[in-house]
This record gives sequence, C-alpha cells and structure tokens, in this order.
Amino acid sequence: MRFLSLFMLRLRKLRVVLWEPMLRRVFFQHLVMAGVEHKAVLKRSLSTVVDIGANRGQFALAARAISGAKVVSFEPLPDVAKIFQNVFSDDPAVRLHVAAIGERSEKKLIHLSARDDSSSLLEIGDAQSSFFPGTHEVGTLEVRVGILDEFVSMEEIVRPAMLKLDVQGFELQALAGCKSLISNFDYIYCECSFVELYKEQKLAADVIDYLRPLGFSLAGIYNPSYDYDGNCIQADLLFNQIK
Repeated sequence: MRFLSLFMLRLRKLRVVLWEPMLRRVFFQHLVMAGVEHKAVLKRSLSTVVDIGANRGQFALAARAISGAKVVSFEPLPDVAKIFQNVFSDDPAVRLHVAAIGERSEKKLIHLSARDDSSSLLEIGDAQSSFFPGTHEVGTLEVRVGILDEFVSMEEIVRPAMLKLDVQGFELQALAGCKSLISNFDYIYCECSFVELYKEQKLAADVIDYLRPLGFSLAGIYNPSYDYDGNCIQADLLFNQIK
C-alpha cells in the first residue's frame, strides 16, 4: 500500500510538472522533478525562502514557480550541488551555499545514502532502510557545516519569509544553527519523523517543543507517510510565528 501511494504521488507530481513549461524543461533537461507536492504551503505570500537541505533543487523549483520568492539554498553534497547549480544557472533569484546548517562551524562526516536525498549528518538507522528500501548507507564524506548567519544576513531575509528544512533527522541541530535569525521568519516548514529513522535523531514532538518557546506554533501537517499498520512515519510540519 505504501509503495502504491508513493507511485500515485509521483504520478500526480509528474502531471503538474509536465503542464508547467519551466518545470517541464528542467525535468527533461536535468531530470529534476519540482516538489509540487508542497503547493499548498507555497501558495501563500512569500518574498524569501531559505531552503536548508536543497538536494537537486526540487523545493527551490516549486518555490520559484508557485510563490516567485527569492530562494537561498543549502546543500552540502558537492556532486548534488553541481546539479542544483546547473538547474538554476540562469535564475539570479536563487543562490546556493555548498554547506549544511548546524549548531557550530565545523567539518563533519555526512552518511551517504544509496539515494542521495536520504543522506544525513546522523547515522542511517535500520528503520530508514526498512521503511524506504534503497536508502541504506553506502559511505561517508566530510562536508562543511555552519550556522545560518555565517551565510545570510538579517537584511537578506525580506518578509514574508519561510525557513524550510529537509535534513533527515538533523532538524533540531539545524534549527539551533538558525536561532539568531529565526525571529525573522514568518513560517517554518520542516520534515519531521514520528519514529527514529536516523540514529539518535529527535522526533516531531521534540521539534514542536523546541519551536514553541521561540514563538512558533504548529499550523499544519502535510505529505504524511504511513507504515503498513497505518502509523505515521514522517510528515512535513508547518509552523506559524505567533503574533
């Protein structure tokens, strides 16, 4: 059932991508499919999106096509970052930093997945490979990690602004690295897990508890994945800044 749901999701995404000329061109030229499953979140008024865990630019493509926002992206894997740079080579409103965001400036080993979008600064757990076959670890690579304000100034975050994180279990560490600028965002959109997919990762409840004292409340849950018993494995959580 889970595999059927994933297949249907990809089919729906493909239909949207093929309908939109810019997204269609990128798909055929670079084999990168825009993350149009995030349309409901991106339809709101946005001037800036900070995209942490950009991979090949799937979310950035959707953000540009749906909201028209300026995008500042972060992707630590050099080979994947090259694809991103090729995708956006003619779009001056998109900027990429080849780095991850964490609690401090350092060099850190990233655990490489057989599917690069499942690579993580945490060790890949057995549950990840079980729920999502083909995402097992295949090696490690040293990458740059820094805090957000090393790369982005407060003035660059033109509001309304969204902070998006898709960092495979490293959510709390990445959020800690954004803390000095977090009040400049109106929305935080973060993939979170309800079971431990990466070793020692924090779960959705921990992310909710972390963000509440910083002035953000849970506003929506999108794109959930379920196991065969109907239990939610992970989902994208939207937080609004409390006014």
